[in-house]
Amino acid sequence: MKAIVQVSYGGPEVLQLKDVDQPVVAEGDVLVRVRAASVNPLDWHFMRGEPRVMRISSGLRKPKQESAGVDFAGIVESMGRSVTQFKPGDAVFGGRAGAFAEFVSVSEDKQIVLKPANVTFEEAAAVPIAGITALQALRDGGHVEPGQSVLINGAGGGVGTFAVQIAKSFGASVTAVTSTRNLEMVSEIGADEVIDYTTQDFTNSGHRYDLMIDIAGNRSWSECKRVLHPKSSFVIVGGLSKKPWLGPLGHSASLSVVSFRASQHVVPLFTAKLSKEDLVILRGLLESGKVKPVIDRTYPLSETAEAIRYLELGHARGKVVITVS
Repeated sequence: MKAIVQVSYGGPEVLQLKDVDQPVVAEGDVLVRVRAASVNPLDWHFMRGEPRVMRISSGLRKPKQESAGVDFAGIVESMGRSVTQFKPGDAVFGGRAGAFAEFVSVSEDKQIVLKPANVTFEEAAAVPIAGITALQALRDGGHVEPGQSVLINGAGGGVGTFAVQIAKSFGASVTAVTSTRNLEMVSEIGADEVIDYTTQDFTNSGHRYDLMIDIAGNRSWSECKRVLHPKSSFVIVGGLSKKPWLGPLGHSASLSVVSFRASQHVVPLFTAKLSKEDLVILRGLLESGKVKPVIDRTYPLSETAEAIRYLELGHARGKVVITVS
């Protein structure tokens, strides 16, 4: 089968389309013919091996795992003899290392669920990492409740577009901070108020919120606390720091330190945890129409390197998707 392979750390040029062996299907595994995959910041962090602290687990000099990609959507091709939840022909989506390939093998008890009929394979593939990150930031980090006011800084990207819609599904009032080109799109997906950061400083607006989800990671704690109620929550999802050793982790850590004595509840969400249970929740939101993935661009599998190059520029509107078959 064709798959994207990475044998060294570096820029997009280290990603190569090669012929590799089809995954072995164990007794409890499902073999999925991948129809679409999606690109996440996680993918280019692993591609570059940065922040370098992550190489402790991913490989010091070169990647321990040559396969790339996580998010996928496709059709069940076959399964192990003990599988009971799926059958050949089922449309599914989920998360599994090695998703930038024609086939992926996933344990039926892991991160794989049936795809709703009302979304495309491309839309379903856009969901897992970004959708779960947004869900866990709001629910687990921010403990969002109906009627609360939520500020989302960085609402136009992959996680941000899901965060806007998921916050609305919880019954919150959402203020979204994004760029000029994304204002209309973010309003269309449900934001109650939209702030253009190129013309307005949201930290000097005079408004205060019950919860802030900081995806952009481009403001200091002294600025952010001006828009927070004394007992509110502040969830750190991203950061702009490109320092090679800690990268955005350094931003999260520094905010956690300087806000140590604050009355607000500050939560650094370093990485989201992929779970089948949360995929089931997201599937329900997709089926109900409460969440609609936003897709900026699609690229064929052979141009995965270009897709990641585009994502690294930091201007993607929603998600970037890879079409496989």
